[in-house]
Amino acid sequence: MDISQGIYSLLVIAAVAAAVPLIVGLLRLPIAEVVLLLAGGVIFGPSGLGWIQLDEAILLFSEIGLAFLFFAAGLELEKHAIRGRSGKLALIGWITTVALACIAAGVLEYLGIIRDFLGVAIALTSTALGTLLPILRDKGLLKTPFGTYFMGAGAIGEFGPILAISILLTTANPAMGIVAVALFAVVALAFAKVPGWLKSERVVAGIDRGHGTSSQTAIRLTVLLLLGLVATAEVFGLDVALGASVAGVILKLFASESEGTLLETKLIGVAFGVFIPLFFIVSGAKLDIQSIIENPQLLVIFTVLLLVVRGVPQFFIYRRAIPQAGQRAQFSLYVATALPIIVAVTTIQVENGTMASQVGAALVGAGALSVLIFPLLGQVLGRRAQPERSDAIA
Repeated sequence: MDISQGIYSLLVIAAVAAAVPLIVGLLRLPIAEVVLLLAGGVIFGPSGLGWIQLDEAILLFSEIGLAFLFFAAGLELEKHAIRGRSGKLALIGWITTVALACIAAGVLEYLGIIRDFLGVAIALTSTALGTLLPILRDKGLLKTPFGTYFMGAGAIGEFGPILAISILLTTANPAMGIVAVALFAVVALAFAKVPGWLKSERVVAGIDRGHGTSSQTAIRLTVLLLLGLVATAEVFGLDVALGASVAGVILKLFASESEGTLLETKLIGVAFGVFIPLFFIVSGAKLDIQSIIENPQLLVIFTVLLLVVRGVPQFFIYRRAIPQAGQRAQFSLYVATALPIIVAVTTIQVENGTMASQVGAALVGAGALSVLIFPLLGQVLGRRAQPERSDAIA
């Protein structure tokens, strides 16, 4: 591994990550920062200027960034978002999407367009919850009924595909996948019990003192939890996203409200300040632009399918929960936005030879395009909607 080249690539990545929010802010661009991060990766990556070289170190940092993205989503998840009316609608919406995704993937395979039915079907059922949460937070939508419904739909749209990946794609057969997930659940439960076992007055006091010193004990323990569960997922042959998401949920359950707010602020700084931008820039750099240019029809097909399979059903399923049509269209477009799960699926399937590289590139490109277009279009359609006037969540 060329250390000098790795440092140079990291410098370029850091420059892109620092420049993007300044560009968006100064020019007042109505697009999500992640779009420019992806574009920066394309421009400066191997398909562009070649200033970013994807060596093992860069790819490892990117994997950590992916873990932080799912960790942040788990950390933001509220229990009421996956219970009651919100949880019921989210589950109905995802099951409907699964059925449509299987039909769509089956037709594409029958026509000879793809050869990886499972990978494509799973990719079409996902929602980029972690990617969109900052957008909802910045717009003040996260604590509204609209935000709760989206968090429920997004949570199912992340955890459902993650479990599908773990059971169907990363193990030799589904039975082994179920066993692996069950064993992981046992270990995760043990991780969840540890804070309760160690929660004495002296330990709590020590952690509290660390918030204001160089020890930063809470941050170090959180990173240990995150990497511990990610490593456990790897040991059982599961995707790192599963371990990262569960780590976020565990921290959310055990951190007190005051401690959680302080800790979350610091973790968001680390995640969105360093690792998550790196993940999106590297994702852009990994795009096989040449194959997309040679076969743009596939990119268009997958982009349309993301909208039709994942987004359109939500418009009808949530007709009573979100009665305002413009706001419901915005919600549907947000739910149809996908990228991280697509990156995970295509990486696994292309590496094991199940998915053609051009199909993987088109899928990731469609996910990137959904991040570019869908939230922006949703913002336009829902501009005059009032999320706080949605029906109450029972």
